[in-house]
Amino acid sequence: MNVILLEKIGKLGEIGDTANVKAGYARNFLFPQGKAIQATKENLSEFEQRKAELMAAHDSKLAEAQSKAKKVEGASLRIEVNASDEGKLFGSVGTRDIAEALNSQNGSDIIKSQVIMPHGAIRELGEYQVNLDLGYDINVPVQVTVTGLKSAAEVSDDGSIIEEIEEAEAVEKAESAAETESETTDQGEANIEEEHK
Repeated sequence: MNVILLEKIGKLGEIGDTANVKAGYARNFLFPQGKAIQATKENLSEFEQRKAELMAAHDSKLAEAQSKAKKVEGASLRIEVNASDEGKLFGSVGTRDIAEALNSQNGSDIIKSQVIMPHGAIRELGEYQVNLDLGYDINVPVQVTVTGLKSAAEVSDDGSIIEEIEEAEAVEKAESAAETESETTDQGEANIEEEHK
């Protein structure tokens, strides 16, 4: 299928170029994202009329992407998570976690779809390289270090914190002892009243 590009797209070409792409790629990605239109005579003449407007919009979006790139350039993240002694995470670190960490650390506005994790979600402690695809052929590498939470609390096999479990059990025992004592006191008072009668 022939399409007219409304923005610069990697290997396909520049704004206004026509490219031959698979129909599914055009219908499922290029058209819905507003990156291209079908190459018909009507669309071509409409494009020529709107070319200056589209070029200005493209330049504005390109400048925005470059500004985002400057905020996160050279960024290095450290994310602390619960992990087992063997280094396996209880859960995983995904695109949303990385985007949120970057935004809070750098004041950027990266969205999770811009975070590219070539090997999928992170499930073990260690250092990882991820890329940010900010569009318009702007890619920024980010170093992510995933470390275990530094805590005095021990963690059980299912990820529960043992101290919290023991504390909850101790509170439960104390409450049950208090209830028993209260019942014993009530019974004692009732016995005293019986004796006075």
